[in-house]
Parts: sequence; C-alpha cells; structure tokens
Amino acid sequence: MKTGIWSLIGFALFILGFVAIILSFIGAKLSFLAWMDSSSALIGLIIKLLMIVGGAVIIVLARTDWEEENSEA
Repeated sequence: MKTGIWSLIGFALFILGFVAIILSFIGAKLSFLAWMDSSSALIGLIIKLLMIVGGAVIIVLARTDWEEENSEA
C-alpha cells in the first residue's frame, strides 16, 4: 500500500513540474503554483526542475524491491 501512495506522490510531482514548465514557456501559469515565479523566473524554473527530478527519484525509490536488492548482494 505504501508503494502505491509514494508512486502516486512521485507521479504527481513529476507531472505537475513538467506541466508547469511547459505552461511557463507559453506564458500561462497554474494558479496554485504561481508563488514559485513571484520572486524571479529563475528561482521558479529551478523549483520546477527540482519537482521533476524529485518526483522521478521518489518513483524509482518506491518501485525498488529492497528485499531482493539486499539478497543479491
């Protein structure tokens, strides 16, 4: 059950970050993520990239079978 929740959180972060970057390139914003660009566009871009990378890392860590990894070593 925890694997599913963490995977969902990772996918949500990844997709929200990706959509936010695409929309910022065309001049639109997601209203609940507009605070990211309030200080500067560079800070907003860095936060969005961190969302994408963080989401991918959470997905990989959640989908890894740690018992199998430990038994192979």
